[in-house]
Amino acid sequence: MAPRTVDLRSDTLTHPTQAMRDAMFKARVGDDVYGEDPTVNELQEMAAEMMGKEAALLVPTGTMGNLTAILAHCERGAEILVGDEAHIYVYEAGGASALGGVAYHVIPNSPNGELPLPALQRAVRPIDQHAARTQLCCIENTHNRCGGAVLSLQYLASLKKWADTRSLPIHMDGARVFNAAASLDVPVSEIAKHVTTIQFCLSKGLAAPIGSMVAGPRDFIDKVHRWRKMLGGGMRQAGVIAAPGMIAMTDMAKRLHEDHRNAKLLAEGLSEIEGIVIDKTCVHSNIVLFVLSPSDLSEDEFLAGLQQQHVRMIQFGPRMIRAVTHWQISQADIDITIAAVASVIKQGRTSGLMSAIKHLGLTSNGYGGPAR
Repeated sequence: MAPRTVDLRSDTLTHPTQAMRDAMFKARVGDDVYGEDPTVNELQEMAAEMMGKEAALLVPTGTMGNLTAILAHCERGAEILVGDEAHIYVYEAGGASALGGVAYHVIPNSPNGELPLPALQRAVRPIDQHAARTQLCCIENTHNRCGGAVLSLQYLASLKKWADTRSLPIHMDGARVFNAAASLDVPVSEIAKHVTTIQFCLSKGLAAPIGSMVAGPRDFIDKVHRWRKMLGGGMRQAGVIAAPGMIAMTDMAKRLHEDHRNAKLLAEGLSEIEGIVIDKTCVHSNIVLFVLSPSDLSEDEFLAGLQQQHVRMIQFGPRMIRAVTHWQISQADIDITIAAVASVIKQGRTSGLMSAIKHLGLTSNGYGGPAR
């Protein structure tokens, strides 16, 4: 048998647990387009209660969840405030503009994932016939491209206070909001109460095979429901999706601190490897970002070297690499990963030294003459 691969590319790579598979097999189902799937209805009620919202809706993906939320909040020609590192802006194919005629007003994210209040204040358009109407503020928690940063409850409270003075709704892309709750050691409702609406994924970190939820006021969810239908997201016997989703929000959410612990262990191990640049104090959830220091080893060569040792990560920017822990990554896997990174870095340096020796026409002992 081939050696097992330690796959740290994303927490979307998890397989459903045996309990999830059993629940899928046994799920009571009906036609969800008619509102008759009992398991979907139970999931939606559970999600609304956990988030402290009036209603919730199951959608196939987080991208659809964010898109339907934006379209439900905004009219054509409106503008949303969004971070320059936000998943909504960077990774969701410009859907709000392409399908809803909604413009993105991009604000630089702080390193901790926040949108600074003074920048938001400056970004709000005046009520004027020449200006797009600012109709929504979008935030992300945890923040993927900011290294899994967790927004503080103090920041969320101040953001809500500011938004309320502008009568501006807040939508949270909470794809990994259960990770944020685990990091802060609070119920997820303590986070969601600061925003008008929220989207969260069942398949990131929580290990469900598919699905995301949108939660908010009931009239808002009615609009999201219509947009879901228009975008082709109406599903039939979706109880087989909803059943593992309930296990995701309960059992799997309770163990996320294990992923956070493993992420910290990984960061600590990487910080001791010469050639790796990382601030181990900035790991707050299950995402670890680190930088390859200048060397002869390219990002592609580094990742290929890791894969040869049965460890996988992804490039996340120039010289930057991302690793994400999840339920199928053990502490032993972290030890394997640290050893693999150290080995690849060492091999890269050796390779670079030999290339320099050959280029200079030196022998391996440093004297002139043809290399042998």
